[in-house]
Amino acid sequence: MPGFPFPLMVFAAGFGTRMGALTKDRPKPLIPVAGRALIDHALAIGAEAGVSRTVVNTHYKADQMAAHLAGRDIAISHEPDQILETGGGLKAALPLLGTAPVAILNSDGIWTGANPLTQLAAAWDPDRMEALLLLLPLDRTLAHGPKGDFRLAPDGRISRGEGGEDHVYIGAQILKTGRIATTPDAVFGLNRTWTEMIAAGTAFGLVHDGGWCDVGHPEGVAEAERLLHSAGHG
Repeated sequence: MPGFPFPLMVFAAGFGTRMGALTKDRPKPLIPVAGRALIDHALAIGAEAGVSRTVVNTHYKADQMAAHLAGRDIAISHEPDQILETGGGLKAALPLLGTAPVAILNSDGIWTGANPLTQLAAAWDPDRMEALLLLLPLDRTLAHGPKGDFRLAPDGRISRGEGGEDHVYIGAQILKTGRIATTPDAVFGLNRTWTEMIAAGTAFGLVHDGGWCDVGHPEGVAEAERLLHSAGHG
């Protein structure tokens, strides 16, 4: 699908401490799932969607990530001194991404079904939205845990903080970057930005047409491989 209208940011800088021994000698995005590194699953989604500009941030064992990505048309936003968290990492990468809205993928998930990025792009409404997050009902997630992240209103807006959060953010979104660029801090999470957008009524959610597995701990690898196999991908 040529002409995808957003640059893509792939988060890949974290330590992956919940993965235990699996990240002792490699960064989490290089853990193989069904014979392919986690980050390559994410990059394949971008390629299928027709992304023309991709940025990957790095910190932990960054030399391995750089070697893995060498020879590809992918820009690296290296965080040499400290991990900047998701918001700070995105802010640091803005010179490579530009000022327009960006698509974002986490590198520690596996998606099946419809392409997450093309779904988001088709539903994106810049007149109403600062953020559009891909979600699944909690009971449709794999290896995530018992708690949801958001409530999803009939008009598509998301909220949280009052109980009843029955939808999970599954690591794909489109985000306007104005609030990110003007945040004075260097290290901060996107949760703060989402909270601001929720208060402004400009944060929306979209239910994924497919499956998703969180590969945030060792058990998630086998769960993700089962998901891919059930979808005919392994």
